[in-house]
Amino acid sequence: MGETVDEDVTGEDFSDAVFAGQEWAGRCFVSCRFTDADLRGLRTRGCRFADCDFTSADLGGSEHRATAFHTCTFQRTTLADSVLESCSLLGSTLSDCRLRPWTLREVDLRLVALGHADLRETVLAGLRLTEANLVRADLRGADLSGADLTGARLLGARLEGADLRGARLDADALVQARLSGARIDVDTAVRFAVANGLRVDLGA
Repeated sequence: MGETVDEDVTGEDFSDAVFAGQEWAGRCFVSCRFTDADLRGLRTRGCRFADCDFTSADLGGSEHRATAFHTCTFQRTTLADSVLESCSLLGSTLSDCRLRPWTLREVDLRLVALGHADLRETVLAGLRLTEANLVRADLRGADLSGADLTGARLLGARLEGADLRGARLDADALVQARLSGARIDVDTAVRFAVANGLRVDLGA
Protein backbone atom coordinates (compact mmCIF):
# COMPACT_ATOMS: atom_id res chain seq x y z
CA MET A 1 0.00 0.00 0.00
CA GLY A 2 2.98 2.32 0.40
CA GLU A 3 3.59 5.05 2.92
CA THR A 4 1.27 7.82 4.08
CA VAL A 5 1.87 11.54 4.48
CA ASP A 6 0.25 14.38 6.42
CA GLU A 7 -1.88 17.02 4.73
CA ASP A 8 0.76 19.78 4.94
CA VAL A 9 4.46 18.97 5.00
CA THR A 10 7.57 21.18 5.03
CA GLY A 11 11.18 20.09 4.65
CA GLU A 12 10.53 16.34 4.76
CA ASP A 13 12.74 13.77 3.02
CA PHE A 14 10.67 11.20 1.12
CA SER A 15 13.63 9.74 -0.78
CA ASP A 16 12.96 6.16 -1.91
CA ALA A 17 9.40 6.35 -0.52
CA VAL A 18 6.65 4.35 -2.20
CA PHE A 19 3.44 6.26 -2.94
CA ALA A 20 2.44 4.34 -6.06
CA GLY A 21 -1.27 4.39 -6.86
CA GLN A 22 -2.23 6.73 -4.02
CA GLU A 23 -4.71 9.60 -4.24
CA TRP A 24 -3.86 12.97 -2.70
CA ALA A 25 -6.24 15.94 -2.51
CA GLY A 26 -5.57 19.43 -1.16
CA ARG A 27 -2.14 18.59 0.23
CA CYS A 28 0.78 21.02 0.42
CA PHE A 29 4.48 20.10 0.24
CA VAL A 30 7.18 22.75 0.68
CA SER A 31 10.93 22.09 0.22
CA CYS A 32 10.43 18.31 0.30
CA ARG A 33 12.64 15.67 -1.33
CA PHE A 34 11.10 12.92 -3.43
CA THR A 35 14.43 11.63 -4.77
CA ASP A 36 14.08 8.13 -6.25
CA ALA A 37 10.50 7.95 -4.92
CA ASP A 38 8.02 5.55 -6.51
CA LEU A 39 5.09 7.78 -7.53
CA ARG A 40 3.78 5.63 -10.37
CA GLY A 41 0.07 6.07 -10.90
CA LEU A 42 -0.17 8.75 -8.20
CA ARG A 43 -3.32 10.87 -8.55
CA THR A 44 -3.39 14.39 -7.15
CA ARG A 45 -6.10 17.04 -7.12
CA GLY A 46 -5.69 20.59 -5.83
CA CYS A 47 -2.26 19.88 -4.34
CA ARG A 48 0.71 22.25 -4.13
CA PHE A 49 4.40 21.38 -4.37
CA ALA A 50 6.82 24.29 -3.85
CA ASP A 51 10.61 24.02 -4.15
CA CYS A 52 10.39 20.22 -4.12
CA ASP A 53 13.02 17.88 -5.59
CA PHE A 54 11.81 14.99 -7.78
CA THR A 55 15.27 13.88 -8.97
CA SER A 56 15.11 10.32 -10.38
CA ALA A 57 11.52 9.91 -9.13
CA ASP A 58 9.11 7.76 -11.14
CA LEU A 59 5.87 9.60 -11.93
CA GLY A 60 5.00 7.37 -14.86
CA GLY A 61 1.28 7.04 -15.45
CA SER A 62 0.45 9.62 -12.77
CA GLU A 63 -2.51 12.02 -13.10
CA HIS A 64 -2.72 15.55 -11.73
CA ARG A 65 -5.68 17.92 -11.69
CA ALA A 66 -5.45 21.57 -10.57
CA THR A 67 -2.09 20.82 -8.92
CA ALA A 68 0.82 23.28 -8.76
CA PHE A 69 4.48 22.33 -9.05
CA HIS A 70 6.21 25.67 -8.45
CA THR A 71 10.01 26.03 -8.76
CA CYS A 72 10.41 22.27 -8.46
CA THR A 73 13.34 20.22 -9.77
CA PHE A 74 12.73 17.29 -12.11
CA GLN A 75 16.07 15.74 -13.05
CA ARG A 76 16.19 12.29 -14.66
CA THR A 77 12.53 12.05 -13.64
CA THR A 78 10.12 9.71 -15.41
CA LEU A 79 6.94 11.51 -16.48
CA ALA A 80 6.02 9.31 -19.43
CA ASP A 81 2.30 8.54 -19.74
CA SER A 82 1.48 11.15 -17.07
CA VAL A 83 -1.44 13.57 -17.42
CA LEU A 84 -1.52 17.16 -16.17
CA GLU A 85 -4.78 19.10 -16.43
CA SER A 86 -5.28 22.69 -15.24
CA CYS A 87 -1.91 22.46 -13.50
CA SER A 88 1.05 24.83 -13.14
CA LEU A 89 4.77 24.13 -13.50
CA LEU A 90 5.70 27.77 -13.02
CA GLY A 91 9.46 28.24 -12.69
CA SER A 92 10.25 24.52 -12.52
CA THR A 93 13.29 22.86 -14.10
CA LEU A 94 13.08 19.66 -16.13
CA SER A 95 16.33 18.10 -17.33
CA ASP A 96 17.17 14.67 -18.72
CA CYS A 97 13.58 13.56 -18.06
CA ARG A 98 11.53 10.88 -19.78
CA LEU A 99 8.52 12.88 -20.98
CA ARG A 100 6.90 11.09 -23.92
CA PRO A 101 4.04 10.49 -24.22
CA TRP A 102 3.05 13.45 -22.03
CA THR A 103 -0.50 14.84 -21.89
CA LEU A 104 -0.83 18.53 -20.96
CA ARG A 105 -4.18 20.31 -20.88
CA GLU A 106 -4.44 23.96 -19.80
CA VAL A 107 -1.05 23.80 -18.10
CA ASP A 108 0.94 26.90 -17.12
CA LEU A 109 4.53 26.49 -18.35
CA ARG A 110 5.74 30.03 -17.74
CA LEU A 111 9.44 30.33 -16.84
CA VAL A 112 9.86 26.55 -17.11
CA ALA A 113 13.31 25.22 -18.05
CA LEU A 114 12.94 22.58 -20.76
CA GLY A 115 16.29 22.95 -22.49
CA HIS A 116 17.24 19.87 -24.59
CA ALA A 117 13.88 18.24 -23.71
CA ASP A 118 12.42 15.63 -26.05
CA LEU A 119 8.94 16.95 -26.81
CA ARG A 120 8.47 15.51 -30.27
CA GLU A 121 4.82 15.44 -31.36
CA THR A 122 3.68 16.62 -27.93
CA VAL A 123 0.44 18.63 -27.88
CA LEU A 124 1.18 22.03 -26.34
CA ALA A 125 -1.63 23.89 -28.09
CA GLY A 126 -2.79 27.05 -26.35
CA LEU A 127 -0.38 26.70 -23.44
CA ARG A 128 1.47 29.56 -21.76
CA LEU A 129 5.20 29.16 -22.38
CA THR A 130 6.20 32.77 -21.83
CA GLU A 131 9.89 33.16 -20.96
CA ALA A 132 10.35 29.39 -20.98
CA ASN A 133 13.81 27.98 -21.69
CA LEU A 134 13.46 25.78 -24.77
CA VAL A 135 17.08 26.01 -25.91
CA ARG A 136 17.86 23.02 -28.14
CA ALA A 137 14.57 21.36 -27.21
CA ASP A 138 13.27 18.84 -29.75
CA LEU A 139 9.78 19.99 -30.72
CA ARG A 140 9.59 18.36 -34.13
CA GLY A 141 5.99 17.71 -35.08
CA ALA A 142 4.71 19.27 -31.85
CA ASP A 143 1.37 21.09 -31.78
CA LEU A 144 2.07 24.62 -30.55
CA SER A 145 -0.93 26.22 -32.22
CA GLY A 146 -2.18 29.19 -30.22
CA ALA A 147 0.63 28.82 -27.66
CA ASP A 148 2.14 31.93 -26.06
CA LEU A 149 5.91 31.74 -26.57
CA THR A 150 6.56 35.41 -25.85
CA GLY A 151 10.06 35.82 -24.44
CA ALA A 152 10.79 32.09 -24.74
CA ARG A 153 14.40 31.11 -25.45
CA LEU A 154 14.44 29.00 -28.59
CA LEU A 155 18.09 29.03 -29.64
CA GLY A 156 18.71 25.87 -31.63
CA ALA A 157 15.24 24.50 -30.85
CA ARG A 158 14.00 22.00 -33.42
CA LEU A 159 10.56 23.01 -34.67
CA GLU A 160 10.61 21.24 -38.00
CA GLY A 161 7.08 20.17 -38.92
CA ALA A 162 5.59 21.80 -35.80
CA ASP A 163 2.20 23.50 -35.92
CA LEU A 164 2.78 27.16 -35.02
CA ARG A 165 -0.45 28.61 -36.37
CA GLY A 166 -1.69 31.33 -34.05
CA ALA A 167 1.35 31.00 -31.79
CA ARG A 168 2.96 34.14 -30.35
CA LEU A 169 6.67 34.21 -31.13
CA ASP A 170 9.30 36.91 -30.72
CA ALA A 171 11.51 37.98 -33.62
CA ASP A 172 14.57 36.38 -31.98
CA ALA A 173 12.79 33.02 -31.82
CA LEU A 174 11.93 33.22 -35.52
CA VAL A 175 15.61 33.64 -36.31
CA GLN A 176 17.16 31.25 -33.79
CA ALA A 177 14.87 28.21 -34.03
CA ARG A 178 14.93 25.60 -36.79
CA LEU A 179 11.60 26.00 -38.57
CA SER A 180 11.86 23.97 -41.77
CA GLY A 181 8.44 22.57 -42.68
CA ALA A 182 6.66 24.23 -39.74
CA ARG A 183 3.02 25.24 -40.29
CA ILE A 184 2.51 28.96 -39.75
CA ASP A 185 -0.14 31.58 -40.41
CA VAL A 186 0.23 34.68 -42.58
CA ASP A 187 1.06 37.01 -39.67
CA THR A 188 3.88 34.73 -38.53
CA ALA A 189 5.14 34.40 -42.09
CA VAL A 190 5.39 38.18 -42.37
CA ARG A 191 7.17 38.47 -39.01
CA PHE A 192 9.53 35.67 -40.02
CA ALA A 193 10.41 37.48 -43.22
CA VAL A 194 11.01 40.77 -41.42
CA ALA A 195 13.06 39.07 -38.69
CA ASN A 196 15.27 37.59 -41.39
CA GLY A 197 15.85 40.93 -43.08
CA LEU A 198 13.37 40.62 -45.92
CA ARG A 199 11.20 43.49 -47.16
CA VAL A 200 7.55 42.51 -47.34
CA ASP A 201 5.28 44.34 -49.76
CA LEU A 202 1.73 43.40 -48.80
CA GLY A 203 0.31 45.76 -51.38
CA ALA A 204 1.62 43.79 -54.33
